Amino acid sequence: MPEPTKSKTRALFDYPPYWAECYGRAPFLPMNRAEMDELGWDSCDIIIVTGDAYVDSPSFGMAIVGRLLESHGFRVGIIAQPEWQNTDAFQALGAPNLFFGVTAGNMDSMINRYTADRKIRSDDAYSPNNEGGKRPDRSSIVYAQRCREAFADIPIVIGGIEASLRRIAHYDYWQDKVRRSILADAKADMLVYGNGERAIVDIAHGLASGRSIDTLRNLRGTAYMINDIPSDWTVIDSTNVDKPGRVEKHSNPYDVLPEDEAASCNTPAANDAGTESSTPNDDPNAPITLKFMSRQERQAIRKGERDRTVLRLPAFDVVKNNKVLYAHANRVLHLETNPGNARALVQNQGGQKLWINPPPIPLNTEEMDYVFDQPFSRVPHPAYGKARIPAYDMIRFSVNIMRGCFGGCTFCSITEHEGRVIQNRSEDSIIKEIESMRDTVPGFTGVISDLGGPTANMYRIACKSKEIESNCRLPSCVYPGICSNLNTDHSSLIKLYKRARELPGIKKVLIASGLRYDLAVESPEYVEELVTHHVGGYLKIAPEHTERAPLDKMMKPGIGAYDEFKALFEKFSKKAGKEQYLIPYFIAAHPGTTDTDMMNLALWLKRNGFRADQVQNFYPSPMASATTMYYTGKNPLKRIKQDSEDVSVAKTASQRALHKAFLRYHDPNNWPMLRDALKEMGRQDLIGNSKHHLIPAYQPRTDGSYSSARKKNSTPGKKRTKKGTILSQHTGLPPRETS
Repeated sequence: MPEPTKSKTRALFDYPPYWAECYGRAPFLPMNRAEMDELGWDSCDIIIVTGDAYVDSPSFGMAIVGRLLESHGFRVGIIAQPEWQNTDAFQALGAPNLFFGVTAGNMDSMINRYTADRKIRSDDAYSPNNEGGKRPDRSSIVYAQRCREAFADIPIVIGGIEASLRRIAHYDYWQDKVRRSILADAKADMLVYGNGERAIVDIAHGLASGRSIDTLRNLRGTAYMINDIPSDWTVIDSTNVDKPGRVEKHSNPYDVLPEDEAASCNTPAANDAGTESSTPNDDPNAPITLKFMSRQERQAIRKGERDRTVLRLPAFDVVKNNKVLYAHANRVLHLETNPGNARALVQNQGGQKLWINPPPIPLNTEEMDYVFDQPFSRVPHPAYGKARIPAYDMIRFSVNIMRGCFGGCTFCSITEHEGRVIQNRSEDSIIKEIESMRDTVPGFTGVISDLGGPTANMYRIACKSKEIESNCRLPSCVYPGICSNLNTDHSSLIKLYKRARELPGIKKVLIASGLRYDLAVESPEYVEELVTHHVGGYLKIAPEHTERAPLDKMMKPGIGAYDEFKALFEKFSKKAGKEQYLIPYFIAAHPGTTDTDMMNLALWLKRNGFRADQVQNFYPSPMASATTMYYTGKNPLKRIKQDSEDVSVAKTASQRALHKAFLRYHDPNNWPMLRDALKEMGRQDLIGNSKHHLIPAYQPRTDGSYSSARKKNSTPGKKRTKKGTILSQHTGLPPRETS
């Protein structure tokens, strides 16, 4: 039965070590019996099954979890990318003494395998030699089932981003339907979501002490199946705290309420006591009816009995057939993601009930250092020989300085996985890792490829008040503008950059993580440090769009913030005597985007001289708010009701192709499609052969020449420089070397 989740947390390093610590630390976590024999092990305590190749780096989930458990004295084995057609690979290390930890890897296996157009990828950056097909679709489910077949009595815990983002009933883009929680399909014993260090350490020590896994019910960041809700818990229907109905004015989440009312700051609707919608959560065929809230429920809200209050989400059988209630359930889940005020959730999965404990308490700096200071070798396991693993090549000389993101972009799942509270490493720990990389990693040339994380410039940025932070329910700290309670001081990051670039043997420290430019402009000193010392010729940033309608659905700032950053970027580049360029990224076919929006974006691109070589259509990833918009046509950023705002969605292959074509307006292959579309839109004025038109009226001949007359021996739109490079006359493009 569920127990109240822990209100106080135990430091990650404050546990008595397991007896097997006497074996010491392994150079690599073993992947076969021979390696276990070399270490003197007769068995593994925990075996991690992963869909990624095993790279012993803190950028790979299996290495972080494995090394952390090893630091507690547990013997941890790795089964990486096993053949899944039978159980042989899952029996290779024998039965673990405590449990199997199963993960699809650093990516959702479906996103890893398929493009946004549902086409199979031929490559896999997390596999040796970039080879595709090394993991099954829905890897967590398949791996968990094989583990169960191999050893029926061994507990199975699933985790990682695939499990995290599929923890409730969710829309699956590849099947175009709502699926149950991945826990129900995998038939695992427990699911760990988010950054799971606290939960996984507690699970290991709990099982090692002789407890059964079905007694470990009080761990934050975990989910499991139950038959009945305990009678001593107060159950509040989610449609009461955020009922599908009229749209009320949002209350101010920053109002600090008296203690007896603080719990009512749990949603913008918390003071809306009196009615609840209950039947849709139980019966998929029942009409939505309203009734008065029970006395017990009113008292639970007023008294703040959060540790024994659970929100009941609409059941799987309901949300799979009712898009309004699906959008409602997704909205409520996102409202319950702040560790300071989130409550437990329960959702019927068609028989059993899925119980989801509140999110994990973020790691403090000392704990983050403990995790990242483990003795990682920072190279792939020797079993891969000279095979290239592209994902490793990308992070080989990078350092993760923080976790989390308070941006809340609706198309991104970082917030749902890592949370909005930034978890920072200490400056000393980061410098120590750089020095270790410099001295031990083969092939290091003195260039750090990135000092970053989910976002480059959120290091040590947080709410000014812990009390406000713990009560806040807003999905973003920077939308629709930067919150007045957010401390935007970049001085700690500037200090870190300076210290890193001044280290002996370090020639250059680059920043490759995504930059939140609306935050950066709050600190011109940061922009100057970045532009002067940490840009390698060009800087990639992501305004994502230019038009207000899609930007509002993304929860992104207006293009004016980009213009402000661009002015600072160019100012400090000129001051440093450097020729540097901004490369903006944009998304096509995001929910809320019309054909006219994409046309206006194309006009902006041409006006500003940008020609995108690679563009990305919106990819509906599990549990993202934008995915809910895509599936339901409703906006979960606002109260959901039957007749609430409809979101325009480009779903057909032809419209998605058109939106993508607008981003590549300069590609002759797209001109016929764009001509037809512009004529339908009544914008024939954009078709013509002058520089003021979006696309020309002519089409290239099959031999590559154009039907219009051209001056011989000239390259239209380009000029040759003295150094032999070709520069586009469109401003903003970096030089390209001639062949």
